[in-house]
Amino acid sequence: MYDLVIIGGGVAALAAALYAGRFQLKTLVVAEKLGGTVLLTNDICNYPGFKKITGAELFARVKDHALEYDVEILEKRVESVEKNGDHFKVSTEDRKLDTTTVIFATGTQLRRLNVPGEKEFSGRGVHYCALCDGVFYTDRVIAVVGGSDSAATEALLLAEYGKKVFIIYRKDKIRAEPVTARRVERHDKIEIINNTNITEIRGDKFLKSVILDRPYKGSNELPLDALFIQVGQIPRSDLARLMGVKTNEKGEIVVDKNSRTNIPGVFACGDVVDSEFKQAITGVAQGVTAAHSAYQYLSSRTGPADSNG
Repeated sequence: MYDLVIIGGGVAALAAALYAGRFQLKTLVVAEKLGGTVLLTNDICNYPGFKKITGAELFARVKDHALEYDVEILEKRVESVEKNGDHFKVSTEDRKLDTTTVIFATGTQLRRLNVPGEKEFSGRGVHYCALCDGVFYTDRVIAVVGGSDSAATEALLLAEYGKKVFIIYRKDKIRAEPVTARRVERHDKIEIINNTNITEIRGDKFLKSVILDRPYKGSNELPLDALFIQVGQIPRSDLARLMGVKTNEKGEIVVDKNSRTNIPGVFACGDVVDSEFKQAITGVAQGVTAAHSAYQYLSSRTGPADSNG
């Protein structure tokens, strides 16, 4: 029997585990794969205390810190979570785990563009992670589709490899953070094609071009060597929703300011929750809050909580 099972393997989950360990809760982190979306980030320049750190380095530091305490980690895919009396049963393919509280830190998955050719050329010119695959397109022509800060950051990284990088965005102006937007606008390798959608991806063995819904320099066909898709993320909230946890219209888990869901003993944090601003630092803060709320919930069943971490 665990005091707390944390489902998810990113920085929000490990931050929650760190504090749960400090609160001396018997804690298990269970995830099919550790790391989360922060591993897809090259340089992080907005995490307090680090002027510049890679996503992999940040995750490693948070994980190492969490393991300073009596925290267990199990790399298994969770198949279901069920209420079992006043406890919960978390099931993997070969284990059933009993716990008094649960934290969902399940994050998000990348959204697909869903146009003809995307599936056919996935891994053969169509990609979703510049840090993973950008190096394969040195001195080539690359495009990023999307207008978020993540899309702009991907373009900046790809510009270190490619000879030309397009940002193709459906609205009239990218919505990156001001510092990131200025870097994009001043970069001599990056060009933004606004008010434009990709309707088809074409090629033979590999991607050769994309079809646009409006002409660019007189043609609706744009020759490319690679396309990186950054059009948003989908919350991984199915496990929570199936056990009755409330989600919003976007599929995000609804939490209060203390990371509590509508089910007593169930908490959530990180990119899967209904917060507008999603960053590594906000996910970590929510993870800490969720762990404290779980501690208070457990203490209320046995005695008054001491919140002096």
